[in-house]
Amino acid sequence: MPQENLDTMEYVYAALLLHKLGKNVDEANLSSVVKASGAEVNEAQVKSLVAALADINIDDAVKATPVAVAAPAADAPAAGGEAKEEKKEEPKNEEAAMEGLSSLFG
Repeated sequence: MPQENLDTMEYVYAALLLHKLGKNVDEANLSSVVKASGAEVNEAQVKSLVAALADINIDDAVKATPVAVAAPAADAPAAGGEAKEEKKEEPKNEEAAMEGLSSLFG
């Protein structure tokens, strides 16, 4: 995944955290969370994300986003100590899942 996408994800995670906690997803709060995580705050990305999320219902967007990561329990050993040999096919690849998130940013 390109570094710019990783940088953007820090801001998305911060926005999701603020939303989950019932806080306003605004420039001040988003900057505070990113800064508290130890990452350097890019004001242009903060403004861009806040503007992109202004007309988005975050709960609906999260529900509509496909989950591309398998649950950790699926790879855990079975109760008898044997690991499952078969893995379920992922319905979509990681790039397809990221396209859903990137649509939030225009």
